[in-house]
This record gives sequence, C-alpha cells and structure tokens, in this order.
Amino acid sequence: MKKTTILFLTLFIFTCTHAQHTDEQQIATVLNNQKDEWNKGNIEKFMIGYWENDSLVFMSKNGPIYGYKSALNNYKKNYSDTLAMGKLHFEIISIKKLSNNYAFVIGKYFLTRSIGNANGAFTLLFRKINGKWEIIVDHTS
Repeated sequence: MKKTTILFLTLFIFTCTHAQHTDEQQIATVLNNQKDEWNKGNIEKFMIGYWENDSLVFMSKNGPIYGYKSALNNYKKNYSDTLAMGKLHFEIISIKKLSNNYAFVIGKYFLTRSIGNANGAFTLLFRKINGKWEIIVDHTS
C-alpha cells in the first residue's frame, strides 16, 4: 500500500511539474513568435499573441486602451513602418502560473532602431483560452 501511494504521489508531482513547465514554454513561444513577427515588420501577425476580443486591455503611459482592434490601430499609428519598429528583443524575467488558466509575465523589451533605441518594462496577464495562451492584459512602460 505504501509503495503504491509513493508511486502515485511521485507521478502526480511529475505530471504537475511537467504541465507547468509546458505552459511556461508555450507562453515563451507566444512571446518569441511575437518578436519574430515584429522583426519582420508584420504588426498583424505580432498581434496574434493577443486575445482578439473587445475586453483586451493594453495599458500604456497614456492610459488604458480597450479592445483588440484599438490596440492594433494604436500599434499601427505608433509604429507606422519598419524604421519606427526597429528590431525587438525581450528579456523574460519571470513567468508565474496563477492557476491552470492564468499566468503573469514580467519582462523587459528592447527596440534597436536607427531613429533611436527604446526600451522599457512590461507585465502581461495571459489566459488559456481554448487550449491556447493569449495575452489579455498588457501593461508596457
């Protein structure tokens, strides 16, 4: 009986740890894909990492922007061409799962541009929707 219990607990811990690790990898993949699309100059594909919903929240120095389309339009306005976009690099500081369906990400971004480099910090709230991790809140400064 004790061997069965120990085996069950070991498998349970391994499964939970593996699932968490896999979720963190999936979230990192979303960010990596965003970086790749940004660096190609493709804002529409960069936005694939975001929840395509009117409830998406993007917080910047000018205050909150609500909705996927508003966030997309804001990116297009502020980064109208590849010169303004530059090359993006992320430094992920931490990915913390809050539950099975929510995760919180802290990181830094770096834009290398001929018109002047830019950098800052971000916090992201991810939600797992239909098995896919998507950004539902983005606070970038």
